Amino acid sequence: MAELISLTLPDGSVRQLPRGTTGADVAASIGPGLAKAAIAARVNGELVDLHLPIEADASLALVTPRDEADALELARHDYAHILAEAVQALFPGTQITFGPSTDDGFYYDFAPAPGRGPFTEEDLPAIEAEMRKLIAADKPLRREVWSREALVERWTQQGESFKAEWAAELPDGEPLTIYRSGEDWLDMCRGPHLPSTGKLDPSAFKLTRVSGAYWRGDQANAMLSRIYGTGWLNRKQLDAHMTRLEEAAKRDHRKLGAEMDLFHLQSEAQGSVFWHPNGFILWRQLEAYMRRRLDAAGYEEVKTPQLMDVRQWERSGHWGKYSENMFAVPDEVPSADGEGPVLKGTGDMMALKPMNCPAHILIFKQGIKSYRDLPLKMAEFGCCHRNEPHGALHGIMRVRQFTQDDAHIFCREDQLVAEVKQFCDLLDSVYRDLGFTQYAIKLALRPEKRFGSDAMWDWSEQSLRDAVAATGRNTPEWGWEELPGEGAFYAPKLEFHLTDAIGRTWQVGTIQTDTVLPERLDASYVGEDGARHRPVMLHRAILGTFERFIGILIEHHAGRFPTWLAPVQAVVATIVSDADDFAGTVAAALKAAGIRTDTDLRNEKINLKVREHSLTKAAYMLVVGRREAEEGTVALRNLAGGEQKVMPLAEAVAFLQSDALPPDLRR
Repeated sequence: MAELISLTLPDGSVRQLPRGTTGADVAASIGPGLAKAAIAARVNGELVDLHLPIEADASLALVTPRDEADALELARHDYAHILAEAVQALFPGTQITFGPSTDDGFYYDFAPAPGRGPFTEEDLPAIEAEMRKLIAADKPLRREVWSREALVERWTQQGESFKAEWAAELPDGEPLTIYRSGEDWLDMCRGPHLPSTGKLDPSAFKLTRVSGAYWRGDQANAMLSRIYGTGWLNRKQLDAHMTRLEEAAKRDHRKLGAEMDLFHLQSEAQGSVFWHPNGFILWRQLEAYMRRRLDAAGYEEVKTPQLMDVRQWERSGHWGKYSENMFAVPDEVPSADGEGPVLKGTGDMMALKPMNCPAHILIFKQGIKSYRDLPLKMAEFGCCHRNEPHGALHGIMRVRQFTQDDAHIFCREDQLVAEVKQFCDLLDSVYRDLGFTQYAIKLALRPEKRFGSDAMWDWSEQSLRDAVAATGRNTPEWGWEELPGEGAFYAPKLEFHLTDAIGRTWQVGTIQTDTVLPERLDASYVGEDGARHRPVMLHRAILGTFERFIGILIEHHAGRFPTWLAPVQAVVATIVSDADDFAGTVAAALKAAGIRTDTDLRNEKINLKVREHSLTKAAYMLVVGRREAEEGTVALRNLAGGEQKVMPLAEAVAFLQSDALPPDLRR
């Protein structure tokens, strides 16, 4: 008689079943409907294949397409494998490498057959058609465990040099699993997978683009072709995603930045932004707003050097952890023989700062600090540099030169929870002022490689939990989540993820609880007991960087900013040349009231002027003709939409003054 095991189902019921029972067996025992719908199982919380034998007592939950997160993960994983099988069927001699799922789809990297060039987007329709054939064939997907030797031999025999290399390097003792698609194709994979290809919807995926990628991400290795796709559970989800992509393309900050004449980028300054007058108006308004908010919250603004001795970065720990991302320059003096510069001494190097925190500690250490001086809140709109790879640069979202809305709070341990709570409340108010009403809070916990003791990390992590709990935001409604291993090497951190107007999320603000850096750089204060104590250092930012946040603002608002941020708040446009003089009077009144104003006196139809200034995202247009000039009125039009309203000039000026007031000055 077979040995029995106990399987506990989500409703609390327990079933005694033979050892080796699978999720599929349990689904069939419950009913034919569930047997048909089940696509995987969770055994003791782990997502596994529906046909994986269960060898011991366990909790068991069956997964169906209604479990959307799990179902999407499985589907995208399967789409990647089907993509690889389709490419090899169409293009014999192609080698396969890796093919993971992504947040909205999947990709796979290929080494094209010798003599064939890289894959192009012209290849995608044929590959999609072949993928649909494989889905229609409803090929079973079966897991097998192989020995290392057998797997390396199989890949070598098939000419799969990349797979053979990877299989040979997998850790000893790790089960090497492959998945067969029917009888004629296999790939190395940990799984899990759907029971068969037919569980996928052939209308719910689309191949989107092709790019180059280096084998194992190393530029010294072979260049591969990467094919991207997006995959969903049904056609409705795919259509909604493609609509979001179309909307995202319309909102692309690079496109709108050019149309609105905000900034440009060029190869002579890779990763740095050339801000045009309109763009820098936006920057200055945002900076002025943040400065007012920080002043009101008790921060003191400082300015620190761009270049510091590398030895300072060694003491802080950044050089050992971060040097490959830092720009370092030799600290040189002229040579005695005039032949050229030489280093002042061995190892005399300077580095552009990638962050502001060590410099802020150096300011903190000037003079003796008492417990009565804390908390001390030090802010800096600090320009920093990081040596990001060329391939990682993206518009103004990811750059090499950037300005942080950075600040550090030096406080006592007993002040920490209150300070983090105050920061959370300030951040909430700022985001709402800038048009973001939804964001998630996540706690990034200790990474494997880190400074500091476990006791320190325990205390730091719990303090952040307590602070968020004090705000009432540690709930699912606020997206509260803990992220194991995602903290910085010196501190855990709270991350704030904004949701924009089309549902995308952006990780922006952070606050980190750090006791390591004050120790490494010997920061201290005199306590009430007369002894020296280490302050806790809170690293915090709300916007993150101005460059990236402005890019997010552009895309969130589709370039049509609230009036207080709009580079051009009003355009005075004439219908006839007889109104030119009055248009000058209107523009002068608006400028005197502090309204950023342009004037359009061109001999063009007013509808053309409205259309053109709508595209450049001016906030309002004030239209004047003969009648308006005679009566001292203007026709005020909100270019974001809405009816035109005729009103006296003084009333229009007062309205625009009020509408252009920053939100913090309205309260």
